Amino acid sequence: MDRTVPVKGESAIDTACLLAFQYEYPGQDCTVDVDTDEFTAVCPWTGLPDYGMLRISYVPQDSCIELKALKYYLLSYRDVGVVQEHAANRILLDLVELCHPKSMKVTLDYRVRGGIHTCVTVEYPGNGTG
Repeated sequence: MDRTVPVKGESAIDTACLLAFQYEYPGQDCTVDVDTDEFTAVCPWTGLPDYGMLRISYVPQDSCIELKALKYYLLSYRDVGVVQEHAANRILLDLVELCHPKSMKVTLDYRVRGGIHTCVTVEYPGNGTG
């Protein structure tokens, strides 16, 4: 008996809904911290849900991330089968492409599932070891 649950692929992630607005103080560095404990995706093999705390911290260059658009973007992950490491990297790459920050850090801290806890952190610019 095949127990595989059909899940959506990463192409279902909706980057078109992302919006940015002009940062009016480009000569003044500030750190923007955004977090949510409602991030949800699914295991690509079992279809079981993965829930996590997502933290985004960035220093804007010319633009900032519009938060309602970010919420819709994150909601598009809900039924997407994606491993945790790929989800964190995909979010970082999509947001860097959107707003071209001076720096950005994304931490995706998943709730324990099956007795295993996973926390993935990725940064832009990278640390140069990859």
